[in-house]
Amino acid sequence: MEHSRMTTTRLRMFIVNVEDRPGVLDRITSLIRRRGYDIASLTVGSTHAAGVSRLTIVMHADEDDARRIEANLYKLVDVIDVEDTSRAATVTRELALVKVHADVATRSQVMQVCELFRARVVDVAPEALICEITGAADKIDGLVGILSPFGIVEMVRTGAVAMVRSAECTEPRTLCVESQETRPAA
Repeated sequence: MEHSRMTTTRLRMFIVNVEDRPGVLDRITSLIRRRGYDIASLTVGSTHAAGVSRLTIVMHADEDDARRIEANLYKLVDVIDVEDTSRAATVTRELALVKVHADVATRSQVMQVCELFRARVVDVAPEALICEITGAADKIDGLVGILSPFGIVEMVRTGAVAMVRSAECTEPRTLCVESQETRPAA
């Protein structure tokens, strides 16, 4: 399927709650791959509900494609809930570990840059250090851009994780009810 139509594609974020079973991730990524989309970011983790995992999928798609992707995800047996959060106010974070050259002459400069971005230095070696940063993608991009002249040795970055801003539970009703029942009384 060709996606180079004259429509506007933009970054879309889907939050998908699934049953925590072997093969679920493979079925979801295969569905997206078969339709010719490229996943920009994919993060999977457990939720507060036993047996439920949450995927955050970031990819380029236009409005029609986003609706089709959501509908096709719902067709998968182990999918509990799908939410396209592209238009919702969300809190989105990524984590990165960046190993940068930092000898005796440049170490204090590199550490000041890390401090400016609220990154933590988590390892120091004679010729390099590793910093950890959590935040929005543009914050991480900014730190990487500033550290690049020092010489980035290695970098690893997680995908995005997100929550919709509000006091309401955006998970399936059964998970919201379960979490309210286990919440301590005020």
